[in-house]
Amino acid sequence: MSADRIPVMIPWLGEEEARAASEAVLSGWVAQGPRVAAFERAFAEWVGAEHAVAVSSCTTALHLSLVALGLGPGDEVVVPSLSFIATANAVRYVGAEPVFADVDPATGNLTTVTVDAVRTPRTKVVLAVHQGGVPADVHTLRAACADWDLRLVEDAACAIGSTVGGKPVGHGALIAAWSFHPRKLVTTGEGGMVTTDDAQWAARLRRLREHGMNASAAERHASNKPVLESYLEVGFNYRMTDVQAAIGLVQLGKLDAMIARRRELAARYDALLQDVPGLTPVRDPAHGQSNFQSYWVLLDEDFPVGRDDLLTALAEAGVSARRGIMAAHLEPAYADHPRAPLPVTERITRDSLILPLFHTMTEAQQDRVVTALREQARR
Repeated sequence: MSADRIPVMIPWLGEEEARAASEAVLSGWVAQGPRVAAFERAFAEWVGAEHAVAVSSCTTALHLSLVALGLGPGDEVVVPSLSFIATANAVRYVGAEPVFADVDPATGNLTTVTVDAVRTPRTKVVLAVHQGGVPADVHTLRAACADWDLRLVEDAACAIGSTVGGKPVGHGALIAAWSFHPRKLVTTGEGGMVTTDDAQWAARLRRLREHGMNASAAERHASNKPVLESYLEVGFNYRMTDVQAAIGLVQLGKLDAMIARRRELAARYDALLQDVPGLTPVRDPAHGQSNFQSYWVLLDEDFPVGRDDLLTALAEAGVSARRGIMAAHLEPAYADHPRAPLPVTERITRDSLILPLFHTMTEAQQDRVVTALREQARR
C-alpha cells in the first residue's frame, strides 16, 4: 500500500505490545499459561462476567459454546445471514442447522420480530450478532427467548466496549463469544474468548479447548506431585498462547482510549456527511452505544453510482474502503440452504460499504474520504 493511501483499519500496536510479547518469550512459557489466565481475569472484569475462557479464535469460541449447550443433529439455531460466514458455520460444526433470519435495517441486527418469523419447534438457540460493534437489543431478545424456552448466545466478535443500557455488551449474557482478530479493537493477532456467568460451563469449556483434559498443562506444572491427567470427552485444540495473551493485556489497557477516539471520529464523519445526499450512516441505537468497530454507510437506491463502482472510485482516490457486511446465504457454501426471504439483509449487503476508521486517522485523511464520497454523490 502506498504511503498516501488511507487504509480501512490499522491496529493500535506499538513498543509496549512488543515488550510484553518479548517478555513472554523470554520467560520460557509461551504456550497457554499464566498470562492467559491473567488475560482471562482482566477480560471478565472488563465485560462484567464471572468467567472468561481464552481460545484460538471467535470461530472456535462459537463452536465450543454450541458444544457446551449440547447442540447437535436435528436442532436448529436462528442466526442472521448478515454476518461473517463463521457465525453460520459454527452451527454446522455441531451438526445443527442454521436458520437465517432477517435483520433490523438501522442496526443490521436480529430482532424479536425477525426471530419469531423463522423459529420452529426444532429451534433450540438464537445466535445474535452485535454487528460491526452496533449492539443488538439483547434485553428484549433475552426476555423473548425466555418466553420461547430458547437460549440466547451472543456473537460479540466486534463489540468489545459497546454498551447496552449503560452496561458492557456481554454483561449478563448466557454465553458470549469474542474475537481478537486484527480488525477488532483489541487484537492478539488471532484469538478469541468465551464469557459466561456459569461456573460449570466455564469449567467444561476449559476442558474442551484442551483435548478434554481434566488437568491443564499449567495445573500440572504447578503441582509438586505427578499429575496423571484423564481425557473426559472428545475435545479440541483451541488454546491461546501466553505470547498472544501478553499482547492482549496491553491492548485491554488501551481500550477506553480506543473507544473514545473511534467515537470521536464517527461523530466527525456524521457531521461531515450530513449534507451528502444518498447516504445513511450507521448510528447508535436507542438502547446502547457502538464502539464503531466499523463505520458503514448505506447507499440510497437512487445513489448515482452502485456500491461496487463507488468502491472502485474510492480506491482510485487512494481510499481503501470495503464492501459492507456479507450475507452468508448468498455465498456458494449456502447456495442450496433453505431459507425464508431476507429482503433487508440483501439490501444492506448489496448497498453498504465500510469507511476507513482507525485511532491515528487525521482530520485531513477523513476530509479526503468525505471529499471522494461527495464527488461521487454529485455524479
